[in-house]
Amino acid sequence: MKKVAVILSGCGVYDGAEIHESVITLLRLSQRGAQVQCFAPNIEQHHVLNHLTGEEMAEKRNVLVESARIARGEVKDVREAKVEDFDALIVPGGFGAAKNLSDFAFKGDQCEVQPDVLALAKAFAAAKKPVGLICIAPAMAARIYGEGVECTIGTDEGTAKALTNMGAKHIDCAVEDIVEDKDRKLVTTPAYMLAQSIAEAASGINKAVDRVLELA
Repeated sequence: MKKVAVILSGCGVYDGAEIHESVITLLRLSQRGAQVQCFAPNIEQHHVLNHLTGEEMAEKRNVLVESARIARGEVKDVREAKVEDFDALIVPGGFGAAKNLSDFAFKGDQCEVQPDVLALAKAFAAAKKPVGLICIAPAMAARIYGEGVECTIGTDEGTAKALTNMGAKHIDCAVEDIVEDKDRKLVTTPAYMLAQSIAEAASGINKAVDRVLELA
């Protein structure tokens, strides 16, 4: 049985993990018989947004606590994750990946990845274990793997240029497809960077999850 670590970034597309992407990922892993443990950084969310109006709310939320909503309570602090316990790592998207797991949403190509998340992802890279990054999460790829890493966020020119500036090699990709960096065992897919429906998002995510498991 393959063991997979999944890093969540809160709960909700605008300030946390994209719920559809997270659930599709967890569903596909379950369908393929993988054993999954969810993790999240035990930090304050960058901010909280009202998902009905898009307006910022005057409250504070914790990324780990919010991620527990998606994981049905079964989530641990990312600092507890040990690379030797797992065969692969997957990170769903949502703005949480660019606001909580990194600050890409604010600093673009000058961004940094949250230290605990970066340490774990780099450990998977060093161990040559497969990693799947979904939607905007590939914005972290260059910080994890360094120059020349091949990945996709779909076809958005501005975002792709920021990734290129960071040292990544961006490859345009349709919503139902994946990009695989064979040397680094990194699999990426655009999901809601392009998807117009949950079915479209699932088409690429299922393929990415399947490929990550094949590489594990």
